[in-house]
Amino acid sequence: MNKEEWLIPATRGLGFKLDKGQIVRVTDVEGEQVADFAAYSASNPNERIDPSVTMDALHKMNVKPGDILYSNQYRPLLTIISDTVGRHDFINSACRPEMYEFLYNKKEHASCYNNLNEALMEFGLLAPDQHYPFNLFMNTVIDPSGNISVERPLSKAGDYVELRAEMDLIIAISACPCSESVCNGDKCTPIAVRII
Repeated sequence: MNKEEWLIPATRGLGFKLDKGQIVRVTDVEGEQVADFAAYSASNPNERIDPSVTMDALHKMNVKPGDILYSNQYRPLLTIISDTVGRHDFINSACRPEMYEFLYNKKEHASCYNNLNEALMEFGLLAPDQHYPFNLFMNTVIDPSGNISVERPLSKAGDYVELRAEMDLIIAISACPCSESVCNGDKCTPIAVRII
């Protein structure tokens, strides 16, 4: 695609190329909507964004402008330039059909796993066994005893994150299709994407 701006419909996905030095802005259009964000090296399909490596490199879970997101090979992939929310998720893998069957007894449900796979297929990338994305706007809470809960996103309409590519990348984003919990504020809405 040569386009520079997209609106990802609720529950759908998008794939595009982001050249080194370009900045992408991901906007929560209506508020409380999670966007699963995956990034792959354009020259090496085995190198991808890795939340656990990023946490290891940064020694923290909550990122802020100026922080770098790392690949599974411990190389800088993206730098956070701006963030109007400050609460995102590194620990949850992409939702997938099996999750909806396990948690909600729903079969053949739309999922971030399938959305990301379809978005990446256009660029010749094969589906991995699972995606471990940077979950923009997702509000995961870990209490002092170690219990984990996904709460309503803190993002309001128009909130955004801007990320600068530190190498040529292939990006896939899913407007998360989970309306069964407060993960997306109980309803799914669009995500806007713009290269700036």
